[in-house]
Amino acid sequence: MSRFIETKTARLHILELGVGEPAFLFLHYWGGSARTWHRVIHELGDKVHAIALDQRGWGSSVALDGRHDLGAMADDVEDLVASLGLQRYVLVGHSMGGKVAQLFALRRPRGLAGLVLVAPAPPTPMQVPAEMRAAMLESYQTRQGALEALKVLTNQPIDEQEREALIADTLGGTSAAKRYWTEHGMTTELGTDLLPITVPTIIVVGDEDRVERVDALRRIYTPALPHAELRVVNGVGHLSPLEAPGDIARACMDVLSRIRLRSENAHRSNDRAGA
Repeated sequence: MSRFIETKTARLHILELGVGEPAFLFLHYWGGSARTWHRVIHELGDKVHAIALDQRGWGSSVALDGRHDLGAMADDVEDLVASLGLQRYVLVGHSMGGKVAQLFALRRPRGLAGLVLVAPAPPTPMQVPAEMRAAMLESYQTRQGALEALKVLTNQPIDEQEREALIADTLGGTSAAKRYWTEHGMTTELGTDLLPITVPTIIVVGDEDRVERVDALRRIYTPALPHAELRVVNGVGHLSPLEAPGDIARACMDVLSRIRLRSENAHRSNDRAGA
C-alpha cells in the first residue's frame, strides 16, 4: 500500500506491506527510493511487516522545512515510527540509508530491536576527493550520467525495466537532496564509537562493491561495532538489494531470529530471578 505521512517538517511517502512486529523499516541509497527494496520485500513475502520510505527529497517525499541533512533524515525515521505507532522495529539501511540508520541508532530510541546495514556509508568521513564528489553530483543530472553511474554501482546485469526505474529515481531527486550528500553527508563524522548500539546487527556487502569496499568496512566496523556480523556476498556490487535480494532478506530474517532468541533468554532470566 502506498500512502503519505505528514509530519511537522516533511511529507513522507511510504510503501507498506504486511502487519505485525517487529516491523522492518527500509531506508534507501543516495539516488534510490522506496521501490529500491521491492525485490527484498518480495523475498520476505508475507513473513514480515515491511515499510519502505522515500527519504526526503527522493521519490515522492518532500522536505517542508528545506532540510536534507542526516539529522533531518533521522528525525523523519523517528516521526514515522511515532506516526505508525511502531513499538518494535528493525532498521534496514542501504549506503546513505545505512548512515542514517546508524545515526538514528546512536540515539538509542525506544523500540529499535535490530539493524541490517547494507553496504553502509560508514560513520567516519568517506575519503573521496572533492573533485570526485563533484563528478558524482554531475552524473546524477542527466540520463547518460545516470547510466554511467549504474556501471559503477552494479556488478550484475540489470534488466531494462529495473534500469529505467533506477534512472527515474536518480533524476527525480531534488537538487538539494543530491547536493547535500556529495557536499556534506559523505564526509559527516558520526564518530568511531558505535558501542551504544547494542541491538543485533548484520552488515552485508558485495565483494565487487566499488563504493563501500569489504576491507574498508571490516577495518572500520570491527572495532567500532564489534558485536556486528559482517557478511560478504560473492559477485555482487553496490546495489545488492537488487542484485542479491535473497541475501538481504536472509539477513533480515536472521536478525529477527536473534531478536526473538534474545527475548526468550531475557524471559528465562526473569523467570529464574522470580523463582
